[in-house]
This record gives sequence, structure tokens and C-alpha cells, in this order.
Amino acid sequence: MKTIGLIGGMSWESTVGYYQIINRTIKEQLGGLHSAKCILFSVDFDEIEQCQASGNWEKSAHILMQAAQSLEKAGADFIVICTNTMHKVADKIQSSVSIPLLHIAEVTARELIKSGITRVALLGTKYTMEQEFYKSKLVVQHIDVLIPDDHDREFINDTIYHQLCVGIISKESKTGFLKIVDKLAEQGAQGVILGCTEIGMLIQNGDTPTPLFDTTEIHAKSAALYALEN
Repeated sequence: MKTIGLIGGMSWESTVGYYQIINRTIKEQLGGLHSAKCILFSVDFDEIEQCQASGNWEKSAHILMQAAQSLEKAGADFIVICTNTMHKVADKIQSSVSIPLLHIAEVTARELIKSGITRVALLGTKYTMEQEFYKSKLVVQHIDVLIPDDHDREFINDTIYHQLCVGIISKESKTGFLKIVDKLAEQGAQGVILGCTEIGMLIQNGDTPTPLFDTTEIHAKSAALYALEN
């Protein structure tokens, strides 16, 4: 079994989910008392968020590059960044280590292809929804990407940072997210990517007839299965 190097804490609320899903998947695959071999480097999210808000992606990249290097030195066989937004600097993180990085958008694209999805909506932070670093990984796989309108993007972003990242789950916010999902489905979205690792805390499959693709679930399960590959 490979050792998984997790860069977490962005937020720690969703990093908990990674640990649970990875170990649950290992147990399902191997049975008995098996659990995952993993090393966690958890950063201070306040420091990362300040970099995001000020546009200082170089500083945030440097922080995560140091984390990745520490994980490699500690014996990790590959790296998992436990957040969508910070994949903006994934190439720099990958270039700082000699072990592979499992990209969240790439494994999500594979799941969409398996499900026959060719037109998908993307929910996430404003950075993930508005910039190309994430969407480009889907477009190259011939998947059309829809994003919410300006008002809805602000609502989603505010809910992520001011509620979900601090563990607040609001019925009003859930209702708001589901209305946005319905609007995007009316625009032709065959499914919706929960492109922020906290959104799965708020809405899940079963809340809406539109298929939801939870990136925390997809990324963490992919990491566990990759750890078991020869």
C-alpha cells in the first residue's frame, strides 16, 4: 500500500471527510482491520485565505510547496491537496516534489465521463468558478462547463467562507444552493460538481433529482484506490 500525503486544513472541516472516506474505502477494498497509510500536513487556513483574498497566489503556493516537500521527506508516495481552490497552484506544487500529485479536477472529470456527462455545472469558491485553472481540466475532456450568475456566485462564495468553513450548516443556505442547482439544470446541466470540498456538508444526492458530484468523495476515494494500485 502506498502512503498518501495529505495537504489539509483548507478547511479542516472538509479534511475530516477526506480521512474518513480514504479509510472507509481501504476497509471496503481489503476488509478486516485494514486502514490507510497516510501523513497529514494541516496548514493554517486563515493564512491561506488571506493570500487568496489579496491575490498573493505566489505566497500561498510557497506555503503549500513546503508542505508537499515535508510530506515527501516524511515518506509519502504521492500528494493529495484536500481542497479545490488551491489547485490553482497545483503545477507549482507538483514541480516542487518528485512524487505524483493526484489532481482533483482530473479525477472528477473521469467520474463525469463514466457517468456520460458532457455538460456540467460547477459550484465552488469564486476563484474556482470564475478562473480557468479548474474548468480547463474539464474542457480538455470535452465537457462543457456552466457556472451560476454573478449574484449566485457571490451567495455561494459567502456561504462557503462564512458558514461551511466554520462548521455552520444553515437550512436557508441549503435551500439557496438547491435553487441554484435547479436553475443550472434548467440551463442544460446534466449534473453539478460540488467543486468546493465543504459543499457536500450542505447538499447531497437525494436532495435534488440532478446528479451531484462531490469532489471530496471522488478525490478521497480515488486517493485510496491509487494507494492500492501496483
